Amino acid sequence: MTTYKIDPSHSEVSFKIKHLMISSISGNFGKYDATLQKDATDESFSSAKVSFETDITSISTNNEQRDIHLKSNDFFNAEQYPKLSFVSTSIEKKSAEEFILHGDLTIKDVTKPVELNVDYNGEITDPWGQTRAGFEINGKINRQDFGLTWNALTKAGGIVVGEDVKLHLNIEMVKQQEAQA
Repeated sequence: MTTYKIDPSHSEVSFKIKHLMISSISGNFGKYDATLQKDATDESFSSAKVSFETDITSISTNNEQRDIHLKSNDFFNAEQYPKLSFVSTSIEKKSAEEFILHGDLTIKDVTKPVELNVDYNGEITDPWGQTRAGFEINGKINRQDFGLTWNALTKAGGIVVGEDVKLHLNIEMVKQQEAQA
């Protein structure tokens, strides 16, 4: 089994959601961890098992008041549910560089299956001899499916926060050294 760990200094975990249904607000998580394990003979990553976790308190939308609201009971309830997690259940290979990552996403106390589109950007050996693999991951979830149901209405009857959340992750994974027997 070959193990890769995320390089957080060369990765991004971001999202977008509609505000007042006329514009999108972007945000990201600053603290996260991920592990990928695959069969040593699998060069395509189609056998990979992926686990990911992010610290809800690291959410940032570049607006302190909004970030505090997102961490509150109205949304993530970060005090009671400090982590968001994903565990893969299977990987569907579409081409040499495109996959669909199936897995279980847990937000608060709700776990739901999700599908994420993955572009495999290749694998290289960096100048320090470490093997690195790059992935771009996109998907969409309905926030209400995970108990993130707070909303308000405008004077005209429109909603303040959209339901669909677009996910975008740029991930760089570093192959870990095999343990010596």
